[in-house]
Amino acid sequence: MNLEERIELMHRLAQYLLDKENPKLADVKRMAYEKNKWFTEEFIDLAFKNIANAFLEKEKLVAWTYHYRLDDNIKPKKVGIVMAGNIPLVGFHDFLSVFISGHYQHIKLSEKDAILLTHIIEVLIEWDPRVAPRVKIMDMLKDCEAYIATGSNNSSRYFQYYFGKYPSVIRGNKTSVAIINGDETEEELVTLSDDVHLYFGLGCRNVTKIFVPENYDFVPLLNAFKIKYAQFSDHTKFRNNYDYNLALLIMNNKFYMTNGVIIFAENDSLFSPVSQVHYAFYKDKNALLNELKAQENIQCIISRDAVPFGQSQHPELFDYADGVDTMQFLLGL
Repeated sequence: MNLEERIELMHRLAQYLLDKENPKLADVKRMAYEKNKWFTEEFIDLAFKNIANAFLEKEKLVAWTYHYRLDDNIKPKKVGIVMAGNIPLVGFHDFLSVFISGHYQHIKLSEKDAILLTHIIEVLIEWDPRVAPRVKIMDMLKDCEAYIATGSNNSSRYFQYYFGKYPSVIRGNKTSVAIINGDETEEELVTLSDDVHLYFGLGCRNVTKIFVPENYDFVPLLNAFKIKYAQFSDHTKFRNNYDYNLALLIMNNKFYMTNGVIIFAENDSLFSPVSQVHYAFYKDKNALLNELKAQENIQCIISRDAVPFGQSQHPELFDYADGVDTMQFLLGL
């Protein structure tokens, strides 16, 4: 398959993912939800839409490949990919990068997200059998010439031990933060609620900590966060997390605020549990921005001066995880 054929195939996939009337795709979404109750149809559809519109539009793929002067002269290598499973198709960008680059890939899927990409690969092979030798799902990765692995900080140490002697991209825990000026409109705060709540807050691009100015009034923020996500109270897994974390705060006599859907707690940690968001006060916004930019475990900074409110879960092709250019890595093998 040459580059043009690979791009055309991905463009066709975009149209497939956006077809909500396709009964086969509907069955796959139901199976994914049965396997992992965090994968609601709403959030699977959102992942499909984001991938189709941000990654798979033909013009964007052409511009992406042109940026790297990608051609058909690459010497194919076998690349092993260990994928995370925290949100639907979280590893798709790695899959796409390897496929478009012209390398072969062996994929180790997370049990949490083993159905969606498997179906996509089956569809691609059905459309063009030449995909079959290029993309394989494996129970174990071995004999690869390079690796891309994503997981927790604990698993990243495991990946480093086994894959570190090969060319590799290894990713650990990351999270995202937001900075509020204090004069945001209700519309801005509602869009910020997307950064916190989309995919139930399970993604590394989800905001888990908010920095606010001293003497900030949280009432508008709490109210805005409930406008679009009040239904989370009816989601069993999310509600169980909410009840558990609320009980911990109460038993430990910790101050908290809640709108009945999500809990706000002052905490130094950038990472917060599901159903809870941490906050901290700041005095100097520029100093805070510089401090946050220097931290390695922050994926995105959401503010008027960085990634816009509501856009954390809408990455484009050039928004590489951890800031590591995956395509450049692949072309350098």
